[in-house]
Amino acid sequence: MAMNAASRATEGAGQTDSERSPFARLTELLAPYKPDKPLIALSVGEPQHPVPAFVGPVLAQHIAEFGRYPIAKGIEPFRKAAAAWLSLRFKLPRPLDPDSEVLVLNGSREGLFFAALAAARHVGNRKGRPAILMPNPFYPAYGAGARAAGCEQIFLPTTRENGFLPDLDALDDATLARTVAFYIASPANPQGAVASPDYFLRLKRLADRFGFMIFSDECYSEIYTREAPGTALECAGPDFGNVVVFQSLSKRSNLPGMRLGFAAGDRNFLNLFHELRNVAAPQVPVPLQHVAIAAYGDEAHVEENRRLYRQKFDLADQILGNRYGYRRPDGGFCIWLDVAALDGDEAATIRLYRDAGVRVVPGSFLARRQTDGFNPGAGYIRLALVADSATTAEALHRLVEVLG
Repeated sequence: MAMNAASRATEGAGQTDSERSPFARLTELLAPYKPDKPLIALSVGEPQHPVPAFVGPVLAQHIAEFGRYPIAKGIEPFRKAAAAWLSLRFKLPRPLDPDSEVLVLNGSREGLFFAALAAARHVGNRKGRPAILMPNPFYPAYGAGARAAGCEQIFLPTTRENGFLPDLDALDDATLARTVAFYIASPANPQGAVASPDYFLRLKRLADRFGFMIFSDECYSEIYTREAPGTALECAGPDFGNVVVFQSLSKRSNLPGMRLGFAAGDRNFLNLFHELRNVAAPQVPVPLQHVAIAAYGDEAHVEENRRLYRQKFDLADQILGNRYGYRRPDGGFCIWLDVAALDGDEAATIRLYRDAGVRVVPGSFLARRQTDGFNPGAGYIRLALVADSATTAEALHRLVEVLG
């Protein structure tokens, strides 16, 4: 089992398609067809719940601060608010230092991309061609960052058999000795799997032994319907060495258009990361940072957000039942359905669009082929439950009617 998985943990083939946006590929796939029913888009993970009521008043209060350039590391009140929220939300070894262990981001996506560039410099020489490891399927920013950093992309297949998380036992010492960074998403996108404390601890031990960075993408950490997910920082030790987590307000606070998040953890890495961002990365407007301060100080809107997602997953439980291998995910707002028996993910995606007016994403578009030809996303479709409950129910009923 471990040897088979290890043989798949290599750079994927078919790089022409693999470097393109899955949504551009989806648009091309569906271009010849017209839906028979009014369109319901469940393809893009863009939250559609209401924007918190405090956003407008806070922006108005600080509108004049759009008239000056922001500092790259973020204003001190923002960094203190982010550090305080992390300590309240998670069981950290110690409180983070807002001055050296928190850095504002213009959304987690650009942070995840730029982090690869900083990691290649921070980690230094490797034993062989530098590599960056990532789950497969994965968020495209991971791969783009690895390519920009000049590192080999090593895709680690995440399947039902390994709990939809990279199999750490399948990694050999030679690969780990040339690893620059390891991207992990918890909750995972698209499957919603959550890494346990033991998983994070094992990964941390590997990072310390081989000297690579762990980049933990936790932007879905506040979207769950049962137990609250943990963070890689809880298992990172008192110095948070080799661990950086990435957070965002897009999902937590329904603010995808605000483009604001933060990175927190290893101060040595963040110092170098700040130097890079100070000359190359987009800065975050000060009024938006004040909105974030208000957001991280308020949990009521976050709990309401979870309630709305819980309602939709209750609908999915009722309407889908055990069809297509459905199971309620541990985190996030996506559903990962097995349609391999229905002529595959592209065929199912076309049928749903054409016959049901429901737009989803083929799982193979979110993943990459391993060198043995295996694509761990093939045979699945992803649905993002971002619409309101009535629209979600309608979409799920149409899906069952068309797919059977």
